[in-house]
Amino acid sequence: MTGQPTRRPTTGPTARHLWVDASAGVAGDMLLGALLDAGADLDSVCRAVEAVLPQTVQVLTSRVHRAGLAAVKVDVDTLHDDHPHRAWSGLRDTLTAADLTDRVRRDALAVFGRLAEAEGAVHGIPAQDVHFHEVGAWDSVADIVGVCAALADLDVTTLSVSPIALGSGSVRAAHGRLPVPTPAVLRMVSGWEVRAGGDGELATPTGVSVLTALATDQGPLPAMRVLASGVGAGTRDRDDHANVVRVVLGVVPISPASDPAPGATMVVLETNVDDLDPRVWPTVLATLLDAGAADAWLTPILMKKGRPAHTLSVLAAPDLREHLRDMVFRLTSTLGIREHEVCRPALDRSWVPLDVRGQRVRVKVGSRAGVVVNAAPEFDDVAAAAAALGLPVVDLLEQARVVSTAAGLVPGAGLREVAAPAPHKE
Repeated sequence: MTGQPTRRPTTGPTARHLWVDASAGVAGDMLLGALLDAGADLDSVCRAVEAVLPQTVQVLTSRVHRAGLAAVKVDVDTLHDDHPHRAWSGLRDTLTAADLTDRVRRDALAVFGRLAEAEGAVHGIPAQDVHFHEVGAWDSVADIVGVCAALADLDVTTLSVSPIALGSGSVRAAHGRLPVPTPAVLRMVSGWEVRAGGDGELATPTGVSVLTALATDQGPLPAMRVLASGVGAGTRDRDDHANVVRVVLGVVPISPASDPAPGATMVVLETNVDDLDPRVWPTVLATLLDAGAADAWLTPILMKKGRPAHTLSVLAAPDLREHLRDMVFRLTSTLGIREHEVCRPALDRSWVPLDVRGQRVRVKVGSRAGVVVNAAPEFDDVAAAAAALGLPVVDLLEQARVVSTAAGLVPGAGLREVAAPAPHKE
């Protein structure tokens, strides 16, 4: 007896979900420690950090106990004595130019963009003019980039979080002593479920920015097939609670009902913008899609006086209208948004994970009444697999198509006729 249940094949499309227990607070180093404890590769994390902060820091781990619980403690040691404060514009350029995967870069830009937005609102300045202080320090940059790399290494598809403990009292910062929760943290948790927790700062701007930028849901541990769990330690061993962040990684089914039904009424949000740094647009689109938009796109236009500009269009379910409208106001410089309803006939969509030369590649399937209409390998999965194998993307894309066809994912086939995919090694 191993204590493990008999493994039954997972039917239907699935996703790798990560749940974060922030009931005792959260900080960037604690979350990174928990992800490493859950199986994220330390070398992958270090390579990503080195790409952003070359020859500047080293990431070290150790095993510690907090209130009797074993946990991984992350320490980011500096290799230099002097680290200047970083402006968001400069840090954004660094992240954009760094040798990172598209996913790690996108997530890191989203997290720091969330911070810049909050700091700008607190200080009454545009986000692009924000100069980071504590959160711009070398260790916080390493924590955020490290967490993004760890999530990518664990192949996390979706992320949710418990109610977040914020703490109470006050904390010393670059601008003097601030109340807890700090103004930036309070800004970022607007709309999120929180609790006061114990004395002191339990949730740092770094930790809160990661969760509110990347998590798409909040609540208790969801139903899942558990793959791994991890515990990350904070610096202090407190008397009132275990100073840790816990994560649970598992497989959850993707419900076809999560996508609007064929012919469903949708809403389109549109706005014209002529004064936003064009380098920000990819992050805006990615953030809106991660927040639940069915689609988001840009159309180049000419505005008054011949000014080049873009129309941002966002397609979403009606119940997300207000949430996405607020996001567009936060993420862009627009002063107004047009809205209108549309009818969108659509195919049922699902994901089928396949094994392509030992790599996990998802195939997106469009079907009607249980019959396949079209199927295509997910390009990001193909690109990641090609990089892991050292092969040209075009070669692996062709191989993925062959495997997809062999599995029965062809027009006219019934979904139930699809061959069971080879098990992916976790």
